[in-house]
Parts: sequence; C-alpha cells; structure tokens
Amino acid sequence: MMTRSMNLMMAASVAGLLGFYLLFATVPLYAATGGAGEFGAGAVTGVMMLATVLAELAVPWLLARLGYRAVLALGLVLLGLPALLLPVSAELPLVLGVSLLRGAGLGVLVVAGTALTAELVPAGRRGEVLGLYGVAVGVPSIFGLPLGLWAGGAIGFTPVFVVAGLIPLAGLVAVLGLPHIAAAKPEPGERAAGMRGLMAPALIFAGVTTATGVLVTFLPLAGSPGLASAALLTQSLTTPVARWLAGKFGDRHGSARLLVPGLLATVTGVALQVWVGSPVAVVAGMAVFGAGFGVLQNATLVLMIERGPAARVSALWNLAYDAGMGVGAMGFGLVLGHTGYPLGFALVAVLMAVTLPLTRVRPAYAPLPR
Repeated sequence: MMTRSMNLMMAASVAGLLGFYLLFATVPLYAATGGAGEFGAGAVTGVMMLATVLAELAVPWLLARLGYRAVLALGLVLLGLPALLLPVSAELPLVLGVSLLRGAGLGVLVVAGTALTAELVPAGRRGEVLGLYGVAVGVPSIFGLPLGLWAGGAIGFTPVFVVAGLIPLAGLVAVLGLPHIAAAKPEPGERAAGMRGLMAPALIFAGVTTATGVLVTFLPLAGSPGLASAALLTQSLTTPVARWLAGKFGDRHGSARLLVPGLLATVTGVALQVWVGSPVAVVAGMAVFGAGFGVLQNATLVLMIERGPAARVSALWNLAYDAGMGVGAMGFGLVLGHTGYPLGFALVAVLMAVTLPLTRVRPAYAPLPR
C-alpha cells in the first residue's frame, strides 16, 4: 500500500500541516495580545477557515486541469510564504490578511492530499489506508499545536512564525517527485446523483468540527495556556490512533457502525470542558473528545468516498471540517460575552448531540470478510 507516490504525498502533507498547526492556536493568541481581544482571536480562526472553505470548492476543478502535483505545490506555497510576514506587526488587519492566504493554502493541500490517498488504493482497503494517512497528518497536530503555544511564550512569536513559514516550503521537494496525475472529471448527472447520500455524514462531521474550532481557539483563553497545551497534546495523540483503528475496524465490519459511539465520545469530551478550572476534567475531556474525533474522521470520510468521486468527496468532507471549525470559532466568540465559558461549552455539546438522528447511514458496499 505504501508506494513511492504515497510516501511522497504524505511527506508533503506533513510538512504543510506542521507549518499550519504551529500557528493554529498561536496566531489567535498573538492577535489577542496585540490588542484584538477575544473577538479578534476568534476572527483570525474564522477568516482563515472561511478562506479554506472557499479554496476547497475550487480544488476538484484545479485537480482535473492541473493535476495533483501542481495543486499540492500551490497549497504549500500559500501556507509557507505568508507566515513570514507575521513578525511585521500584530495589528489585526495584517494578521487577518495572512490568515486568509494561509487558509486558502490549507484548503488546497488537504483536499488534494485526501483525494490522492483515496485514488492510490483499492476500495476495500481505503479505510485502513486513510487511517494511516490520518496518523501521518495527525503527527503535525501532536507536535505543532502545543509546541507553537509553548514556543510563542518561551522564545517569542517571531521565531515560531519563521519556522512555520519555512517548513511548508521545504515540502516542495517531495512534491517534485510525484508523477503527473489528474483527477477524473465527473459528468453533470453524476454530480447531482453523487451528492445524495453524502450530506448526512458531512453534517455529522461538521457538527464535531464546530466543537474543534471552539476548543482549539478558546481553550488557551479559558484557562491557563499551560493546561491548554497539555489538553491539546492529549487530544492530538488520541485522534490519529483512533482514526487508524477506526479504519481497520471499518474495512472489516463497516464504518457506519462507528458513527454513534464516535459522536457520543465527542459530546462527552466537550461536556467535560464545563469544568474548565479542573485540570483532570479538561485533559480527560480532550482525550475522550480526541478519540471520538478520530473515529468520526475516518468513518464519515470512508462512507462518503463509497458514494462519490474522490476529489469531489474530499472537497465536501474538508469543507465540512473547515467550515465547522470557522463557524465554531466565530460563533463562540460572539456569544461568549453572554454565556461565559462553562455554559458556552455546554451549548456546544448540545449542538453536537442534535446530529445523532443522522447516524442511521447504510453502507454502500459490504465490508471485507473477517
């Protein structure tokens, strides 16, 4: 399964995402300390994810015309170069502009990487291989999220911004070794038919990623940055492992069976953040949330790929991922002044629980025999 093309694609994706995650929680904190406040911190994440969403809509078209190699290179450049401008100023307009460009780069990279992974493996092994891909792209979040927060306070923001800008650019070396592969162009009739059956898994996943945007953006502001770093590290460790195990289980028993337990785990994890002053509740909650998040990452993606072309499905799945994160960060920032953190986290858990009726999804084909 791990061909040369797969290894090169994973290397490029890891480089781009490491640069992204180093700054994901750090840049909102940078903006807040620069005078933007909590609303400004939420706006940074929201604007970035808005740009990600808009870019993701164009990626299937780009893949069909330019191929995976050129599109992956574009994503890495957009993630790397703008980050080098952040040391110039912490003023909100500059930070938002940089976040806009980096968000577009993220959208390009994640859609292309996920779609190419699905293209390179047979249908019956997609769950496990997408799980392995999830482990690979989960490594940047394991190190990047807590390391970016810690380094920003320990050595200053500027060194973090420079490193986070150069790492994605280094990933261009891996992209140069990829063969030229273009995504297939779906017929107009296939587009309409393919959208049916995709929306339930996409909406479930969007609800969970809404909570992710809230937690990543506001957990460092709700308590101490040190506790937030430990909690985010815990979540980052559990998510890729759960994603890989979910892929192995799904190939043998069907991914639809994983939707309910995955969703219940994420709801429980967010609900525990109500006790934001308790280190045990915060860290344990993020561990449970991370496990459920990993399960749902794999289960929803595999269920959707069973029902449509990889490039289009990847765009929709990543759209649900990033739109949910952006809406979560922006929305929570707007209501936080009225609710406070404990009640706000409780409302997020309720919002996720509302999607439980959507978990009644039938598999598109039979799983592998045991």
